[in-house]
Amino acid sequence: MSPDRPVGALFRRFRERLAADGGVPPESGSRATGPGPGVGRTDAGAREAGLAPHPARDTAPTARRRRAGKGGGEQLNVPPAEFTSYYGRPVLKPPVWKWDIAAYLFTGGLAAGSSMLAAGGQLTGRPALRRAGRVASLAAVSASAYFLINDLGRPSRFHHMLRVAKVTSPMSVGTWILSAFGPAAGLAAIAEVAPRLPEHGVLGLGRRLLPPTGHAAGLVAAVTAPALATYTGVLLADTAVPSWHEAYPELPVIFAGSALASGAGVGLLAAPPGQAGPARRLAVAGAALELWGAHRVENRLGLLSEPYAEGTPGKLLRAGRALTAAGVAGAWLGRRSRLLSAVSGGALLAASVCTRFGIFHGGVASARDPRYTVVPQRERADRRG
Repeated sequence: MSPDRPVGALFRRFRERLAADGGVPPESGSRATGPGPGVGRTDAGAREAGLAPHPARDTAPTARRRRAGKGGGEQLNVPPAEFTSYYGRPVLKPPVWKWDIAAYLFTGGLAAGSSMLAAGGQLTGRPALRRAGRVASLAAVSASAYFLINDLGRPSRFHHMLRVAKVTSPMSVGTWILSAFGPAAGLAAIAEVAPRLPEHGVLGLGRRLLPPTGHAAGLVAAVTAPALATYTGVLLADTAVPSWHEAYPELPVIFAGSALASGAGVGLLAAPPGQAGPARRLAVAGAALELWGAHRVENRLGLLSEPYAEGTPGKLLRAGRALTAAGVAGAWLGRRSRLLSAVSGGALLAASVCTRFGIFHGGVASARDPRYTVVPQRERADRRG
């Protein structure tokens, strides 16, 4: 505003009158623009100029907030944040997977565990154990293919996934693992019908060739089985779902243990007690891995352990632990009882179902509540700061 204009002259006379009455000096300026080092910009400068206290600007905002909780600094009157989102929607989009994927997790593990059981029966000369493992493995991997294709919507989508092999994609790797495991498990199971074929003619040739071919295929399936049992755990942990992603070290271990326990359950159900020794040992190993992993995800993850301990997931995982412990105990106590062995095998299979569905529903629950997304992000930001 130019001093030559009437308004400028009036303003100048007003400032001179105010200064004569003891107010602001003519050249003092405003609190924000006044001369002098730091006047009005820090608490120290405000005190030197005789100004009213002003929130400190020479201190980082985060430090002021930290002191506020200890009786010093600025008093914050903001109410605690409520973990809601726009229009009540979750921060993350919950997984669109339904029960068929949870069933796929179980049948994939069952196929892997049964093939390892069959290999154990094959290498130790236990035909009943080998036969039960091979048949169960083929049935389970066939169910897995059905559940996966049902989730994809069209069978052609499974075929299209085989056009590319992407090592960084757990889904792509899992598709190839399933494609390698399935034919080997199928050929091993078909070899079990060789003794029923005629001894002469074309079928007689099949009777002679199928047993060695089935033995080789059974070993191939057993070698591929650990990858089939654990890749689904990697697949879940590779998502943005909080309680799945944070449990990336434990999920493959839980799924491996669950696969071994379910395979042992098949052996205890189908084989006589005299041939079920490998199944009992497999049950102990699987139970140890599964219980250790389940304990970790329910105690190591802090806030993100809650979805695994509450509601339906918590009930399923607790039931899985109880059934696993009962199955292992019954397997060793019933070494001479076919009935008790069968009951123990059923308990181990039921435990595997509960564990897989509990892990699945726990992750879905963590994606629906924004608290499980926001709070861990803030904690990670505070640690980095």
